Amino acid sequence: MSLARAALTLPLKGGWPGRGVASTFGAWLVRWMVVGSLLIGPVGSAFESQKIMSAAQRMGPSTANQAQALIQEVAEAASSDEASRLKRINSFFNRRVEYRDDRDVWGQVDYWATPLEMLNKGAGDCEDYAIGKYLSLIAAGVPAAKMRLVYVRAELGGAILAHMVLAYYPEPLAEPLILDNLITDIRPASRRPDLAPVFSFNAEGLWQGVGSTTAGDPVARLSRWREVLTKTRAEGWW
Repeated sequence: MSLARAALTLPLKGGWPGRGVASTFGAWLVRWMVVGSLLIGPVGSAFESQKIMSAAQRMGPSTANQAQALIQEVAEAASSDEASRLKRINSFFNRRVEYRDDRDVWGQVDYWATPLEMLNKGAGDCEDYAIGKYLSLIAAGVPAAKMRLVYVRAELGGAILAHMVLAYYPEPLAEPLILDNLITDIRPASRRPDLAPVFSFNAEGLWQGVGSTTAGDPVARLSRWREVLTKTRAEGWW
């Protein structure tokens, strides 16, 4: 069972008496932000565009063209304020990548692609979008500590689906902004009543529930995350 599907079976801890999902999503994620880091080796700004282009060229001319466009987008975003960086990178992936299930793209139930692998296929699922945006924003100068990849239960057309989004915090105690492939614009968590968070992670830690207790090292707990971090480092992302 993939982590996304497994997320549907996890209970949301603590409950939110007298408050709806929209108002509590932000408060819940804020608690994650103030937890101490579980460092696995910092994902910093060691973005190597030439190394990335070399890896893309090995995948073919189409991927090289897409990679060049992304590198240019990252460079232009880096000269903007953080709000503009979010919009540019979020739009890049939402416009250029078609949503498709891993079974259709990779012939596997669950595969976490690097940004280059996703651009090579021209398609990906929610994890791939979130990973691509996370790494590209880091490359554009957004601190990794301001972002979390968040598994959520998403209400879509009356159904509840496992889904992943990227949460960005302008300040440690601010309401997070949600970058999502399901919608084109970036909205604060309070304007996403369709999302109920389950757990979040980045390259520093893994958090679960509404308390302040970490759920462990993401490299140990999330094998797919470990694999994609290894692949992206080899490609030159960090």
